[in-house]
Amino acid sequence: MQSDNIVKTVAKIFNDIADTLETGQYGEKIRVGITTLGSEHGISNVVKGAELAQKINSSIEVVLIGPKVETELTQVIVENEEEGYKKMEEMLDNKEISSCVTMHYSFPIGVSTVGRVITPGKGKEMFIATTTGTSSSNRAEAMVKNGIYGIISAKAMGIKNPTVGILNVDGARQVERIFKELISNGYDINLTESTRADGGCVMRGNDLLAGTPDVMVTDTLTGNILMKVFSSYTTGGSYEALGYGYGPGIGEDYNRLVLIISRASGSPVIANAISYAADLVKGKVFEIAKNEFENANKANLKELLKSLNKESVKKEENKFVKMPEKEVVTGTIDGIDIMELDDAVSVLWENQIYAESGMGCTGPIVMVNERNLKEAINVLAKAGYNVKKAEDC
Repeated sequence: MQSDNIVKTVAKIFNDIADTLETGQYGEKIRVGITTLGSEHGISNVVKGAELAQKINSSIEVVLIGPKVETELTQVIVENEEEGYKKMEEMLDNKEISSCVTMHYSFPIGVSTVGRVITPGKGKEMFIATTTGTSSSNRAEAMVKNGIYGIISAKAMGIKNPTVGILNVDGARQVERIFKELISNGYDINLTESTRADGGCVMRGNDLLAGTPDVMVTDTLTGNILMKVFSSYTTGGSYEALGYGYGPGIGEDYNRLVLIISRASGSPVIANAISYAADLVKGKVFEIAKNEFENANKANLKELLKSLNKESVKKEENKFVKMPEKEVVTGTIDGIDIMELDDAVSVLWENQIYAESGMGCTGPIVMVNERNLKEAINVLAKAGYNVKKAEDC
């Protein structure tokens, strides 16, 4: 009998050591909660995903928050969704769980979620920043913050110097300009190059499919759509079968680790989301967030973001500018965001250079007469636009 007890004690010690290597906490598992109510595929779908997550990763203890079900998992019984959210918050704040996965949550303004997908082109993982929540009411400011949130999530997942690309949507050029100013001020953002021949850190659809950057920066609504497409393009849309869900809510000084899944998420995605939550805990996501925000703020982040809001006010106050005499325009200038296109044309008109706006094969362009091309580029550059001569398609 005594020898049996010794064997059990030794076995427990070795199990605890194994857990310690994975969790950093001796004799403890990472407790990840999940609310079970609200799924379009029923509670059993959520429970199946939770059981799969715990089976695959022995360092995780999954805690179900919902009605009582038949399972060996730990359960906290609640009767409805509202009660479930309150219990989830209470358990997070009391450190009874380290993180929680849920199907809906109202984050405060300034917090949004970083999704994680597997891209179909090369089977590469990619973070989509962001997918739910609102980082800011100003579109470009929100996307700048989204990029930082994506970097935080990628670093917490063990990518020391994640590559960053900006999806070619409204505001992309403004975001590129702010990122480059942050870099020049000492904050390290590892901007990557598009796989397309003309390169640049503004990403195209090809880059989405190939997973060119580790972190793809976009606005939240576009990110949400991308998550749904990447998660369910093999199933017709009603069942999300791929990826890790919509991810953790990240924001400056925000310290509840809540990860979002969809009501359409299937059990494989739910299992992956729970694993994602546990890995963020192991990766000390809040410590990384604190460090990243400190470094970004040292690089003048807040003032740069204020400048975006000043630009919005300036656009509203723009005075009428008389158009110069019209002439043939065959010289093209790109690198200007579509939201700034009309203002760029006005700047050139003010400098007595006739210009028109247009759309080239790589995005918005300003068109001028060939003889004025060099002068126009210099005028726009001096006015703060991130411009370069458009190359042939």
